[in-house]
Amino acid sequence: MRYGYARVSTFHQDLQSQIKELEKERCEEIYCDKFTGTKKERPEFQKLLAVLGKGDTLVVTKLDRFARSSLDGINIIKELFEKGIKVHVLNMGMVEDTPTGRLIFNIMMAFAEFERDMIVERTQEGKAMAKQREGFREGRPKKYSNKQRKHAVSLLENYTYKEVEEMTGISVSTLIREKRKHIVAEIG
Repeated sequence: MRYGYARVSTFHQDLQSQIKELEKERCEEIYCDKFTGTKKERPEFQKLLAVLGKGDTLVVTKLDRFARSSLDGINIIKELFEKGIKVHVLNMGMVEDTPTGRLIFNIMMAFAEFERDMIVERTQEGKAMAKQREGFREGRPKKYSNKQRKHAVSLLENYTYKEVEEMTGISVSTLIREKRKHIVAEIG
């Protein structure tokens, strides 16, 4: 049987392109996780490993979807080969249980880990540079301006939270937070 595995790093990312590729490869069952590859908690991947048996094929779109590090990938591949399970990485082909196949896999895993490490390094450098800029704020930018949030809070004098949310698009939880800030500012 052919099993597929798809993974994205955050809940905001979309699994659909990976799932389509796996369906095109005739995977009969597809397991999906939304966890960063650096974490060990990948519950669907663990379920998948438990159901794979001799003669089955595990299909993944890319190596970095498959393992957290070179060492992790090598250990998983070794375990799968010992159980008689084939591995097909779509952007590289079938991983053969031969000395050459294992060598190619190890080299490709090392490149995948290197690429991930470089992305992390560049991200950290970018953050460090951004922190030096005046007015830097870490995190996601505010969806609504101060003026919009103040206006929404002023509407609360005549309307309910739900009504203001419907009028402005600003969520009730944000309105509550902004109202508290407004009250604290008046007191302090």
